[in-house]
Formats: sequence, C-alpha cells, structure tokens
Amino acid sequence: MRKLLRKIFLVDLIEGLLVTGRYQHPKNICTEQYPAERPKVAERYRGAPRLNNHPETGETLCIACNLCALACPEKLIVVGSERNEQTRRKELTTFTYDLSRCMFCGLCEDACPVEALELTQDFELAGYSRAGVIWDRQMLEEGPRPTRYKH
Repeated sequence: MRKLLRKIFLVDLIEGLLVTGRYQHPKNICTEQYPAERPKVAERYRGAPRLNNHPETGETLCIACNLCALACPEKLIVVGSERNEQTRRKELTTFTYDLSRCMFCGLCEDACPVEALELTQDFELAGYSRAGVIWDRQMLEEGPRPTRYKH
C-alpha cells in the first residue's frame, strides 16, 4: 500500500526535484559569461595553427621540407615550393591547411624541424562556410582574428 501511495503522489520525482533545487542556489552556479569573460585555456591546449615568422627579418621560418604534410594522418596540409637557382634552396610558395578535417593531434607541429608550424591556444574557429576553414599561407601567418564582443 505504501509503495502505491509513493507512485500516486510522485514522491520520488519530488525528492529528485528538491535535490536539483538545492544545486540551483546562486552560490553554486559557476557559469562563465563567455563573450565578456574570456575562459582560461589549459597550457597544453592545441588550437588554431600558425606559421611562424622570423622575429627580426619577418620571413617565414618554413623551409618547405614537407615533413608536416607527411606526418599529418588526415593529409590536410599542402606545401608548395620552388627551388631558388641563386641560393640553391627550396622556398615556400604556397601553404594550405584544411581546418575542417584537422583533429588537432599536433603531429605536424612535432615533425617540423625548425618550429615553423605550431598549434596555438586560439579556440574560436567557427565559420559560416567551408571555404573559410581552408587557410592559406597569409591566414596562417596572421592567425585567427576572433570577434571581440562588447556589452
């Protein structure tokens, strides 16, 4: 009889709602006000890729060795180069990175012998089209420009 009364009066449901209500007290809420307050990102977080430049000369550090493209399991990096006849060195002509397929594993970063490619802590990578997630050399050197919201 007692079991039937508990089912009729929804005692278990009410007890569950009371537990939920206790955790809804404003002192227990820890919501981040995202656009106004920037979240803290973990130190080892791997986000948007960047192609580094030499700090003094401004030239790219990439030597067009293609090791990043070979290390990528998704085959999303395309490196184009030409050999300079005067210096007899390969020079980077194109560099594309398809973020829509990237799983941010960091193997490309580890394979780079001159630390030209790195995964930064930028996490705002959403876009409105697929064309916006295929980054060329210029976009990789500049890095993402996240929208700064004002309230």
